[in-house]
Amino acid sequence: MNLEICVDSVESAIAAAKGGARRIELCSALSEGGITPSAGLVSAVRAAVSIEVFVIIRPRGGNFVYSNYELEVMHKDILEAKARKVDGVVIGILTEAGNVDVPRVRDLIGIARPLQVTFHRAFDFSTDLDRALEDVIACGADRILTSGGKPDALRGAARIAQLQKKAGERIGIMAGGGIRASNVRAVALKTGVREIHTSLSKDVEGSPSDGCAEFETRQNGHKSFRVLENDVRAFKSALDAIACGRLKQDGAHEPCGHLPLE
Repeated sequence: MNLEICVDSVESAIAAAKGGARRIELCSALSEGGITPSAGLVSAVRAAVSIEVFVIIRPRGGNFVYSNYELEVMHKDILEAKARKVDGVVIGILTEAGNVDVPRVRDLIGIARPLQVTFHRAFDFSTDLDRALEDVIACGADRILTSGGKPDALRGAARIAQLQKKAGERIGIMAGGGIRASNVRAVALKTGVREIHTSLSKDVEGSPSDGCAEFETRQNGHKSFRVLENDVRAFKSALDAIACGRLKQDGAHEPCGHLPLE
């Protein structure tokens, strides 16, 4: 089970790495749903952690229909991210009709290669998830982050499972949206996914963030959010227990060091 943590600071990136995350999604302005971080932040995070760093390429908050000017910004931001030796980028563009903008997405993926590419939760705002799945596959992305078209992954679990089955080995499906240590077992078992995305961020006073950071809407003024190492470690432990249970169900005999799942 691979764990991806959404972060918006060097401190949170370090906490995610120490807590056992495989990958971070780096962004800025979580209160806007997450936009492209500055070149300085990308460089600092890349220098601070050795785990995979993916950078969100999103020029503004709001919808996912972009002008030609915004598309040019996205082109340049991808090149800036590549120059800073990140491992991947996270993108998503829709047409005004609510479909995946195949030509533009394919163009961005071409610029991003050889980096990995995730299509973010713009996917969940498409008018037809089955069509969107095939379109993203046709564009050549490596994975899709989705809550199954619902506000959170637990409510969208059945739909995520359908997408996972349809995708097969053609593209990775990563569940995200409101996933916490308390519900990750239910999400993983209902969906069958092998990758989980979460924010786990708390404001500086310690209140938890409620949902997937990229697409939350908060009226929180100028609060800042922080990922804590212990929270990541607890979440990763829950994932390891799920993976251990799957090994046992598959008849594997490798010792995993975790209690069996019910």
